[in-house]
Amino acid sequence: MDIFDKINSAKGALGQYSGIGDGYFMFPKLEGEIAPKMKFRGKEVLTWSLNNYLGLANDPEVRKVDAEYTEKYGLAYPMGARMMSGQTAMHEKFESMAAEFVGKESAYLLNYGYQGMLSIIDALVDRHDVIVYDSEAHACIMDGLRLHAGKRFVYAHNDIESCEKQLQRATRLVEESGGGILVITEGVFGMAGDLGKLDKIAALKKKYNFRFLVDDAHGFGTMGPTGAGTGEHFGVQDQIDVYFATFAKAMAGIGGFVASTKEVVTYLRFNLRSQIYAKALPMAMTMGAIKRLELIKSNPAYREKLWTIVDALQSGLRKEGLDLGKTESPVTPVFFKCPLEQVTQFVYDLRENYGIFCSVVIYPVVPRGVVMLRLIPTATHSLEDVKYTVEAFKNIKRKLDNNEYPTEMADFSK
Repeated sequence: MDIFDKINSAKGALGQYSGIGDGYFMFPKLEGEIAPKMKFRGKEVLTWSLNNYLGLANDPEVRKVDAEYTEKYGLAYPMGARMMSGQTAMHEKFESMAAEFVGKESAYLLNYGYQGMLSIIDALVDRHDVIVYDSEAHACIMDGLRLHAGKRFVYAHNDIESCEKQLQRATRLVEESGGGILVITEGVFGMAGDLGKLDKIAALKKKYNFRFLVDDAHGFGTMGPTGAGTGEHFGVQDQIDVYFATFAKAMAGIGGFVASTKEVVTYLRFNLRSQIYAKALPMAMTMGAIKRLELIKSNPAYREKLWTIVDALQSGLRKEGLDLGKTESPVTPVFFKCPLEQVTQFVYDLRENYGIFCSVVIYPVVPRGVVMLRLIPTATHSLEDVKYTVEAFKNIKRKLDNNEYPTEMADFSK
């Protein structure tokens, strides 16, 4: 059989929706400067879909550095992978800054977060080792698990009893294999906004022998007294053995880093396939990362403004009876129960009549019959934006409760 013959019948979990508003529901085009208000299909919309938590994407100081070093170096230098010809003193400078900020001995700058996490998992474990991980771990973790030739045990999301049960199973296995155990979870779960039980997992170290890897993509820069992440928030940063963060959220950039002991980071430098066999992060982006980290460290006002908006938005929505689940972070999910046809209708209403744009999450990411609208507050939103949005969601909820939306697909061609 030609493998292309399967495409029409097996489109994939999300590909099944490709015929429903492609370009509207999925792959929409937001245009203009990164800001709370952008253009969607020629109309201005108030957007809550950008992971620009601290507003650094268009911060004047950041834009100046981005432009200055792009003009100076272009986007090619350094030309090559870090190990061969892509190493620079500025890459090393960022690493020193990042390690100090998150309280680790050493750090390594990654050219891209997703591939970095895959390689971190692949490098840390072999076929004798066992991985224990949260059932709602991010796709980059799941793809890293697929590379693992040994056993892996999943525990129910944020269920510490389930986690301990899997640790007991893993412990019995490694006693026979001679391997070790790696526990993986997230600091902030990016869809539902709840926090990984980092403190409770760290406490299990008193009973079980394992190493702890945390993906803190959404926590870095937003959580903790200084913004050093979810481990800092819980007071267990020192119990996290391998700390990972991406630049795609609070840093509003591309890349990421991993931090641990000097010995572990040295090992990773020589064994991360996604870094050894791929180009180094360009100098302009590296200098931009340095400036962003400097601002996060020296300007708590960014984080304070973010949390002012977060608290106002979440308390306002909850006051109006909206279901925000268990979020404890800036990630603000709003859950509705209705058929897909009505989902298209009220999302269309929200975007076209209220001028509000936010991401739509449907099955298989959430259960059948449930839709999640995910709002991402930022430090650049205003309290007026919050007030308007809460009122709009109040009206959408009222219409849904009164069954005012048709049970047929909305016409996205208008």
